[in-house]
Amino acid sequence: MENTNNINSKSSSSSLEEITLSTESIFQGRIISLQVDTVQLPDGNTATREVVRHPGAVAVLALHEGKLIVVDQYRQPMGRCEVEIPAGKLEPGEDPLEAAIRELKEETGYSCGEIKHLQSFYTSPGFADELIHLYVTEELTVGEMAPDEDEFLEMSEITLEEAYRYIKDGRISDAKTIMAVYAWHLYTLTGKFGE
Repeated sequence: MENTNNINSKSSSSSLEEITLSTESIFQGRIISLQVDTVQLPDGNTATREVVRHPGAVAVLALHEGKLIVVDQYRQPMGRCEVEIPAGKLEPGEDPLEAAIRELKEETGYSCGEIKHLQSFYTSPGFADELIHLYVTEELTVGEMAPDEDEFLEMSEITLEEAYRYIKDGRISDAKTIMAVYAWHLYTLTGKFGE
Protein backbone atom coordinates (compact mmCIF):
# COMPACT_ATOMS: atom_id res chain seq x y z
CA MET A 1 0.00 0.00 0.00
CA GLU A 2 1.18 3.50 -0.81
CA ASN A 3 2.82 5.47 1.95
CA THR A 4 0.56 8.41 2.79
CA ASN A 5 1.45 10.70 5.66
CA ASN A 6 1.32 9.48 9.26
CA ILE A 7 -2.12 10.94 9.91
CA ASN A 8 -3.34 8.00 12.00
CA SER A 9 -0.71 8.35 14.73
CA LYS A 10 -1.96 8.93 18.27
CA SER A 11 -1.81 12.37 19.82
CA SER A 12 0.92 12.87 22.40
CA SER A 13 -1.51 14.72 24.71
CA SER A 14 -2.77 11.79 26.81
CA SER A 15 -4.26 14.22 29.38
CA LEU A 16 -7.04 14.93 26.85
CA GLU A 17 -7.72 11.34 25.82
CA GLU A 18 -11.21 9.91 26.20
CA ILE A 19 -11.43 6.22 27.08
CA THR A 20 -14.14 4.21 25.31
CA LEU A 21 -16.20 2.29 27.87
CA SER A 22 -18.79 0.81 25.49
CA THR A 23 -19.94 0.95 21.88
CA GLU A 24 -23.49 0.48 20.59
CA SER A 25 -23.99 -0.15 16.87
CA ILE A 26 -26.96 1.89 15.65
CA PHE A 27 -26.89 1.53 11.86
CA GLN A 28 -24.90 -0.42 9.28
CA GLY A 29 -25.31 0.88 5.73
CA ARG A 30 -23.71 0.28 2.36
CA ILE A 31 -21.24 3.16 2.80
CA ILE A 32 -21.33 4.26 6.43
CA SER A 33 -22.13 2.91 9.85
CA LEU A 34 -23.20 4.78 12.96
CA GLN A 35 -22.26 3.92 16.52
CA VAL A 36 -22.73 5.55 19.91
CA ASP A 37 -19.73 5.33 22.21
CA THR A 38 -19.86 5.89 25.94
CA VAL A 39 -16.56 7.47 26.97
CA GLN A 40 -14.80 8.40 30.16
CA LEU A 41 -13.68 12.03 30.02
CA PRO A 42 -10.32 13.26 31.34
CA ASP A 43 -12.05 14.51 34.53
CA GLY A 44 -13.57 11.04 35.20
CA ASN A 45 -17.13 11.86 34.11
CA THR A 46 -18.81 10.01 31.24
CA ALA A 47 -20.35 11.24 28.00
CA THR A 48 -21.68 9.82 24.74
CA ARG A 49 -20.16 10.31 21.31
CA GLU A 50 -22.01 9.63 18.06
CA VAL A 51 -19.48 8.31 15.54
CA VAL A 52 -19.91 7.80 11.80
CA ARG A 53 -17.53 5.16 10.41
CA HIS A 54 -16.52 5.49 6.75
CA PRO A 55 -14.11 3.34 4.68
CA GLY A 56 -12.19 6.39 3.46
CA ALA A 57 -12.07 8.08 0.08
CA VAL A 58 -9.86 9.51 -2.61
CA ALA A 59 -10.02 12.70 -4.65
CA VAL A 60 -8.03 13.87 -7.67
CA LEU A 61 -6.87 17.35 -8.57
CA ALA A 62 -6.59 16.70 -12.31
CA LEU A 63 -5.27 19.46 -14.57
CA HIS A 64 -5.71 19.32 -18.33
CA GLU A 65 -4.19 22.08 -20.47
CA GLY A 66 -4.27 24.54 -17.57
CA LYS A 67 -7.83 23.74 -16.50
CA LEU A 68 -9.25 21.81 -13.56
CA ILE A 69 -11.35 18.76 -14.36
CA VAL A 70 -14.58 18.78 -12.33
CA VAL A 71 -17.84 16.87 -12.23
CA ASP A 72 -21.29 18.27 -11.52
CA GLN A 73 -23.67 15.92 -9.74
CA TYR A 74 -26.75 16.00 -7.55
CA ARG A 75 -26.02 15.62 -3.84
CA GLN A 76 -29.03 14.34 -1.92
CA PRO A 77 -27.92 15.55 1.57
CA MET A 78 -27.64 19.09 0.19
CA GLY A 79 -30.68 18.86 -2.05
CA ARG A 80 -28.86 20.33 -5.05
CA CYS A 81 -26.08 19.87 -7.57
CA GLU A 82 -22.46 20.45 -6.57
CA VAL A 83 -19.35 20.95 -8.70
CA GLU A 84 -16.51 18.80 -7.32
CA ILE A 85 -13.20 17.28 -8.26
CA PRO A 86 -13.41 13.56 -9.16
CA ALA A 87 -13.64 11.47 -6.00
CA GLY A 88 -14.99 8.28 -4.52
CA LYS A 89 -14.86 5.86 -1.63
CA LEU A 90 -12.25 3.21 -1.08
CA GLU A 91 -13.23 -0.41 -1.53
CA PRO A 92 -12.21 -2.79 1.32
CA GLY A 93 -8.42 -3.26 1.26
CA GLU A 94 -8.00 -1.01 -1.79
CA ASP A 95 -4.79 0.99 -2.17
CA PRO A 96 -5.67 4.73 -2.23
CA LEU A 97 -3.42 5.36 -5.25
CA GLU A 98 -5.19 2.66 -7.27
CA ALA A 99 -8.56 4.00 -6.13
CA ALA A 100 -7.64 7.52 -7.28
CA ILE A 101 -6.69 6.24 -10.73
CA ARG A 102 -9.93 4.20 -10.88
CA GLU A 103 -12.19 7.06 -9.79
CA LEU A 104 -10.59 9.51 -12.22
CA LYS A 105 -11.18 7.10 -15.09
CA GLU A 106 -14.74 6.21 -14.06
CA GLU A 107 -15.94 9.77 -13.48
CA THR A 108 -14.11 11.64 -16.25
CA GLY A 109 -12.87 9.11 -18.78
CA TYR A 110 -9.30 10.36 -18.30
CA SER A 111 -6.44 7.96 -17.69
CA CYS A 112 -3.39 9.38 -16.01
CA GLY A 113 0.34 8.91 -16.26
CA GLU A 114 2.17 10.21 -13.21
CA ILE A 115 -0.06 10.82 -10.20
CA LYS A 116 1.18 12.16 -6.87
CA HIS A 117 -0.19 12.12 -3.33
CA LEU A 118 -0.66 15.65 -1.98
CA GLN A 119 -2.28 15.25 1.42
CA SER A 120 -4.65 13.12 3.47
CA PHE A 121 -7.19 14.79 5.73
CA TYR A 122 -10.25 14.03 7.86
CA THR A 123 -13.46 15.62 6.61
CA SER A 124 -15.32 16.04 9.92
CA PRO A 125 -13.29 14.69 12.88
CA GLY A 126 -15.89 15.85 15.40
CA PHE A 127 -18.19 12.98 14.42
CA ALA A 128 -16.74 10.97 11.51
CA ASP A 129 -13.55 9.03 10.72
CA GLU A 130 -13.69 9.60 6.92
CA LEU A 131 -10.14 10.12 5.65
CA ILE A 132 -9.71 11.53 2.14
CA HIS A 133 -6.47 11.02 0.22
CA LEU A 134 -5.93 13.89 -2.26
CA TYR A 135 -3.86 13.27 -5.40
CA VAL A 136 -2.70 15.48 -8.28
CA THR A 137 -2.01 14.67 -11.92
CA GLU A 138 -1.31 16.62 -15.08
CA GLU A 139 -0.51 13.67 -17.35
CA LEU A 140 -3.90 12.82 -18.82
CA THR A 141 -5.19 10.82 -21.77
CA VAL A 142 -8.79 11.21 -22.93
CA GLY A 143 -11.05 8.15 -22.75
CA GLU A 144 -14.62 7.08 -22.04
CA MET A 145 -16.43 7.78 -18.77
CA ALA A 146 -17.72 4.72 -16.89
CA PRO A 147 -19.60 5.97 -13.80
CA ASP A 148 -21.28 3.64 -11.33
CA GLU A 149 -24.81 2.60 -12.34
CA ASP A 150 -26.39 4.94 -9.76
CA GLU A 151 -24.03 7.83 -10.55
CA PHE A 152 -25.18 10.58 -12.94
CA LEU A 153 -22.72 13.38 -13.56
CA GLU A 154 -21.45 15.88 -16.10
CA MET A 155 -17.74 16.45 -16.56
CA SER A 156 -16.22 19.81 -17.51
CA GLU A 157 -12.95 21.73 -17.32
CA ILE A 158 -12.75 25.12 -15.60
CA THR A 159 -10.15 27.85 -15.25
CA LEU A 160 -8.82 29.03 -11.90
CA GLU A 161 -10.88 32.20 -12.27
CA GLU A 162 -14.01 30.13 -12.88
CA ALA A 163 -13.19 27.93 -9.88
CA TYR A 164 -13.04 30.96 -7.59
CA ARG A 165 -16.29 32.27 -9.05
CA TYR A 166 -17.93 28.88 -8.42
CA ILE A 167 -16.72 29.01 -4.80
CA LYS A 168 -18.10 32.53 -4.39
CA ASP A 169 -21.44 31.52 -5.96
CA GLY A 170 -21.68 28.34 -3.82
CA ARG A 171 -21.49 25.94 -6.78
CA ILE A 172 -18.27 24.62 -5.22
CA SER A 173 -18.74 24.31 -1.47
CA ASP A 174 -17.17 21.00 -0.42
CA ALA A 175 -13.88 21.00 1.48
CA LYS A 176 -11.91 18.67 -0.82
CA THR A 177 -12.61 20.77 -3.91
CA ILE A 178 -11.94 24.08 -2.18
CA MET A 179 -8.66 22.62 -0.85
CA ALA A 180 -7.78 21.47 -4.38
CA VAL A 181 -8.48 24.93 -5.83
CA TYR A 182 -6.24 26.55 -3.19
CA ALA A 183 -3.47 24.01 -3.88
CA TRP A 184 -3.81 24.68 -7.62
CA HIS A 185 -3.60 28.44 -7.01
CA LEU A 186 -0.44 27.93 -4.94
CA TYR A 187 0.97 25.88 -7.80
CA THR A 188 0.30 28.68 -10.31
CA LEU A 189 2.17 31.12 -8.06
CA THR A 190 5.12 28.96 -6.96
CA GLY A 191 5.33 25.99 -9.31
CA LYS A 192 4.82 23.72 -6.28
CA PHE A 193 1.83 22.09 -4.60
CA GLY A 194 3.10 22.94 -1.12
CA GLU A 195 5.83 20.29 -0.89
